[in-house]
Amino acid sequence: MKERQLKSREATARRLRWLILSRLGVAIFLFCVSYIVKIWGLVFLTDRALVQFNQGILAVSILSVFYLVLLHFNASPRINVYVQALMDVLIVTWLVYITGGVQSNYAVLYPLIIIYTVLFLERNGGLIIASACAVSYGILLNFIFHGIITSPSEDIFIVSQMSASYVFTRMFVHIASFYTIALLASFVVARERETRNLLLERETAFDQLDQLHRSIIESVDVGIITVNLLGRVKSFNRAASAITGFSFGHVENRDIRKIFPQYNDIIKQIEKGTKDTKGSAIEIKYNAQGRDERILECSISPLVDSQGTKIGSILIFQDVTIVKEMKEDYERNRRLAVVGEMAAGLAHEMRTPLASISGSIQVLSKGLKLGSSDERLMQIILRGKDQLENFMRDFLILARPSHGVSETFDIRDIIRDVLDTLHYMPDWRENISVSPDMHRKTFITANKTEIRQVVWNLLLNSIQAMPSGGTIEISASKIKNGERNEWVELRIADTGSGITEESIDKVFEPFFTTKEKGTGLGLTVVSRIIEGSGGKITLESKPGKGTICTVILPVNASKRNISQVSNTTTSREV
Repeated sequence: MKERQLKSREATARRLRWLILSRLGVAIFLFCVSYIVKIWGLVFLTDRALVQFNQGILAVSILSVFYLVLLHFNASPRINVYVQALMDVLIVTWLVYITGGVQSNYAVLYPLIIIYTVLFLERNGGLIIASACAVSYGILLNFIFHGIITSPSEDIFIVSQMSASYVFTRMFVHIASFYTIALLASFVVARERETRNLLLERETAFDQLDQLHRSIIESVDVGIITVNLLGRVKSFNRAASAITGFSFGHVENRDIRKIFPQYNDIIKQIEKGTKDTKGSAIEIKYNAQGRDERILECSISPLVDSQGTKIGSILIFQDVTIVKEMKEDYERNRRLAVVGEMAAGLAHEMRTPLASISGSIQVLSKGLKLGSSDERLMQIILRGKDQLENFMRDFLILARPSHGVSETFDIRDIIRDVLDTLHYMPDWRENISVSPDMHRKTFITANKTEIRQVVWNLLLNSIQAMPSGGTIEISASKIKNGERNEWVELRIADTGSGITEESIDKVFEPFFTTKEKGTGLGLTVVSRIIEGSGGKITLESKPGKGTICTVILPVNASKRNISQVSNTTTSREV
């Protein structure tokens, strides 16, 4: 409220300054007119009247300076207007007196005073000044008519020969016009003020509605972009900036296809939808500015004006990457839960007869002397027994992940031990070379048996992916997340056959395998152990060029804080 009053006061002061300057301009104009008339030799005023006329103009100039000084010292605007109006009444009366009284044409200046007074002081102020004009003009004409005073222009305008009725009529018409002009101007000003107030209220309501609209648009976590018919961006909310990485200033009036290259594809896919599904959201892959690929759910709706005419489009989208990952994790965990239930039942039914078969075979193998063919058959039986035991072990890990005792150890020792063991596996080839990069101690607190199982399965997969030989690069190092959290990064890269794009998303699913003798549980077990330890595993692979597997584990994996890993920004330790 105070701010509005201050703005109103400043606007009034500005209008008063314009009034003062306008009055000064009129005075200078009248002075120039009188000077030109005198040069031309026209009979305008007597010499005495012309001197007094110029004195009046000089008085107006001096008073204008006084008004500006008074306004500068923050005098009340109402007082300032009253002072100016009353002084103007006296000056106009003086002009009427020196220019012939009844016959003077300068009486038309009275209505100008009344009008600007109404503009500043409304009806009451206008009626007061109209009364001042009427009194001044009436007294002046009566004094001149009755000979009390004599106009300096008496020689030009002979007032004494005018009848009383003429003087009275002229005086009455002018006075009546004063009040009429005051009332009419008051009515116009009042209506104008009402209109201005109504407009101000409408503008205030519109501003509030616009602010509410903007607050809603900016507060939602859904990206909203409006484009015109030419495809130029016209609005871009906060969520849109957060998702795309662009600011509104960067994209304003730019082609939407520069920000969303799939914009035309989105429109085509939505238009291709059936009658029931048209206009529904579709999913796209989007490479955000300086970020990883995201999955966005997008929909486009027409933007129409009040007449229903289309003026553009509204693109609404949201980042559903985390939701998709959660759904995938849920589906994977659901499948693992089913596998766990199966494993629990199978383990109960199979472990006892498997142990009996295994023990019996071991006893028979020691007490029998077999020929070469029988010995080969016995080795086939023993390998089958080992495969069943490994299968049951993996099955039990899926059903009941081990929560054994955690211990602190150097993960490099695990890697060396696994590599030494793999050299005696049937899948090992002499033309496989291993390039380790493990120059720093990399201690981790976790379940040692679980971590060994992870390293074993990953290295065994790399070896089996290179039946014709190749190279395996292994590195283990510490990485940092901010200033406090430390992680261990295990990286295994091979030059094997690689994984196709269709299969890479399925390799962690139970029983999915591309090997003839594989069970499809190796990477599932790895994923289960890493997630249980609070870590994360990623695969990068190209068919024919090999695979890179990256495992990130917290230094204290026994805390199992996976929420921190999912949002980790890593930097290699120096």
